Amino acid sequence: MRVRALVAGLSTVAVLATGCGGLDAQLSTGDSDKGSKSDSASVSDARKKLAKLQVKGRAPRTGFDRDKFGPSWADVDRNGCDTRNDILKRDLEDETFKSGTHNCIVLTGTLKDPYSGKTIKFKRGQDTSTAVQIDHLIPLSDAWQKGAQQWSATKRKEFANDPLNLQATDGPLNGQKSDSDAATWLPPLKSYRCTYIARQIDVKAKYDVWVTAAEKSAMEGILDDC
Repeated sequence: MRVRALVAGLSTVAVLATGCGGLDAQLSTGDSDKGSKSDSASVSDARKKLAKLQVKGRAPRTGFDRDKFGPSWADVDRNGCDTRNDILKRDLEDETFKSGTHNCIVLTGTLKDPYSGKTIKFKRGQDTSTAVQIDHLIPLSDAWQKGAQQWSATKRKEFANDPLNLQATDGPLNGQKSDSDAATWLPPLKSYRCTYIARQIDVKAKYDVWVTAAEKSAMEGILDDC
């Protein structure tokens, strides 16, 4: 597992405010990108952020409800497209769009799934859309048990729709992950694990979500191999 895998997927998500591609902003890649960090610096940054996260046990899941994080896939940036379509547009290749939606509603596309390494064809439809799902890197239920119970409704809605915390991935694999944290689930594709953990740490640092001792240990183990 090489550290360059970390840089390849670290999110410096810039949200553009114009058009239906408000979340079009791609994950920055490569050392040539403005503001990108060296491989060793990226790992060091992740370690520093992880060291600052609070370590606590899980709070009870009591009271958790998806609705506590706002309506599913809200148009939080008011660009006319819901968050799911924004992320599909960001993460898929060769997309086609429903006519009359200003390139908002994704009909088809190809996902190079970072979690499994598979290439998945996406086709919008009642029986086909679930082939590609949008994963919350930090699951909502997990966040609920690690600080989100105390947040305002506005902050929870922002968290649920933040592109930094969202990734299009293989539907069945997303179901397998469910609300697991890093101590109990990691992407099968080992070369992506550095990136996955670094993004999780970025999200937790941004929203002050704590980690359990087992979760922190698992994260440290992945970073040790980067």
